[in-house]
Amino acid sequence: MSRDETPVGAGWIDRSAAAKTIAGFTLALLLVYLLGVVVGWDRTIDRLRAAETRWILAGAASSLIGLVVWGKTWHVVLGTIGIDVPYRRLVVTFLSATFANYVTPMGQAGGEPFIAYVLARDTEATYEQSLASVVTSDLIRALPFFTVGGVGLGYLLVTTATLPDAVRSMAAVLMVLAVGVPFLAATIWRFRDRAQAAVVRLASPITRRTNRVSIEAVQARLGRLVVATERIARSPRALVVAVGYAYVGWVLFALPLYFAALAVGTPLSLLLVCFLVPVTVIAGSTPLPGGLAAIEGTLVALVTALTALSTTDALAVTTLYRLVSYWLVVAVGGVATLWVIRRN
Repeated sequence: MSRDETPVGAGWIDRSAAAKTIAGFTLALLLVYLLGVVVGWDRTIDRLRAAETRWILAGAASSLIGLVVWGKTWHVVLGTIGIDVPYRRLVVTFLSATFANYVTPMGQAGGEPFIAYVLARDTEATYEQSLASVVTSDLIRALPFFTVGGVGLGYLLVTTATLPDAVRSMAAVLMVLAVGVPFLAATIWRFRDRAQAAVVRLASPITRRTNRVSIEAVQARLGRLVVATERIARSPRALVVAVGYAYVGWVLFALPLYFAALAVGTPLSLLLVCFLVPVTVIAGSTPLPGGLAAIEGTLVALVTALTALSTTDALAVTTLYRLVSYWLVVAVGGVATLWVIRRN
């Protein structure tokens, strides 16, 4: 990839995308407001005013440190393909990727291509090597999501005589993803030549309608992507280290919900948190930025269904949790994104 191409951000932040993002946030915030109207904002705000600051700060620190640890997962993966990037520089890039994911509908679709492009400009890595490292890191960070979520689900099955209907449906989705996603990833990797050929066939109609993309270019890029991924797969020891960082990062990612409950004075079991956090991530896969409204509504419903907390307490816990795990990260990630765009 040429280093003389359009500056980072020129095509990423356009008027159409900005308008859609603003519209999405407006709708999502309206839905969150209506949720509070139904539950009762006055009572919820009273609970928030009485929240203990030390636990709020603990949740904020856990969120940010968790992201830094997850950045180390990516750093280790990059090392397997011989890409040497200063860790402090890479962390800023990772925060920028997280920001892109958090403000983009459907989550992960937004940040990865952009960050792979940034990394390719920042280093000697090709775009395909960068993208392979980003996708591999995402898959590694998904492992704790499934395994720890399964532990939380097991806890519910043992301790709860009858799961509410809403909980059963979310538990079923979690189990399907826990089995289906690894199976799908393994199948695609096992039959990667066929998968590569299928992508080329899908791209054929597009290449016939434009001169900007050719079948040869698509085949070449896919080939380089597969080669880069194969290099990563040939470093099992490094991948084990990366998985270790992924689990530590996930624990730090989940703890803010536990701390939010402590702040309000309504503790939640850590094993219950192990179930709730993955489920809210699933609920966040909506057309709204960052899963706004969907995560809040789901978490309030599940907490009230699985505990003795009132809807007011559940909304107070949810509000604090999203403050330190979402809005704080958006703010920090936004600053990181401006820095990334400026340095490129």
